[in-house]
Amino acid sequence: MARVVIHKEKGPMEIKVGKETKAICMCGLSKNKPFCDGSHNQTLDEQEGKIYKYDNNGKRTEVKNF
Repeated sequence: MARVVIHKEKGPMEIKVGKETKAICMCGLSKNKPFCDGSHNQTLDEQEGKIYKYDNNGKRTEVKNF
């Protein structure tokens, strides 16, 4: 069964683990989940109110009919 998951965040969530800070992926694009790898930088120019799909290579297309 396939699922469509919509991520609205454009950056990571930072959490503290002891004295260390970790960045958790919130955009859904990291190849190192659950940790952030900087892939959210691809989302910075997304337009509000639009839905985008990213393929495995990071190529973005707008979803017209959802």
